[in-house]
Amino acid sequence: MTFADSFTLETPRLRLRPYRADDFDSYAKMWAEPDVVRFIGGKPMSREEAWIRFLRQIGLWRYLDFGFFALEDRATGAFVGEAGFHDLRRTISPSNEGTMEAGWGLVAAMHGRGLAEEAMRAAIAWADRVHPGPRMTCLINVDHAASQRVAAKLGFAPYAETTYHGDPVTMLERPRPAPP
Repeated sequence: MTFADSFTLETPRLRLRPYRADDFDSYAKMWAEPDVVRFIGGKPMSREEAWIRFLRQIGLWRYLDFGFFALEDRATGAFVGEAGFHDLRRTISPSNEGTMEAGWGLVAAMHGRGLAEEAMRAAIAWADRVHPGPRMTCLINVDHAASQRVAAKLGFAPYAETTYHGDPVTMLERPRPAPP
C-alpha cells in the first residue's frame, strides 16, 4: 500500500481521498457533462478519454508523491469531483513544468456551492506541510470567471496570459511559505 492509498483529508462537507475503482462511472459521467468541460477542453469526454484521465490521476501519486484527490460528499458518500495538483509537462509558454499545478472540477450539480474553494484550501494546507518547496501554479481559461474567483480567494495571482490548445488562458501562481 502506498501513501496515497491510505491518505484522506476532511473538510466540513467533503472527504478528499484516493480514487477507487468504483468511482469511475461517476467520474466518466462528470467529464461528459457540458457544464463541466465548457472551460476545460470545451467538449465532453468519451468514456475512453475519461478512463485515461482517471488512470493519470491515480498514477500521479506514484511518481510525484502528489496528485488529485477524489471528492466525496461527507453526508451522502457520493463522488462529487476532484481537486489537487499535477505536473502535466504541458507544451505551453511560459513553461509551468516542475510546479505543483493546482486544479479542480466538480459535477455540475455541485457548482456554485463553494466546494472547489473548500477542497483546495484543504489540499493547499496539505501541500504546504508536505511539499513546501515547489512553486504552486494554476492555469485557467480567461472566460472561466468562477474558477478565476476561486483562484483569487486561494491567493493565486496572474503572472502570464497565453494560449493552450488554442484557448486563451491565464497562468497564476500562489506564494508558498518558506521551507522549514
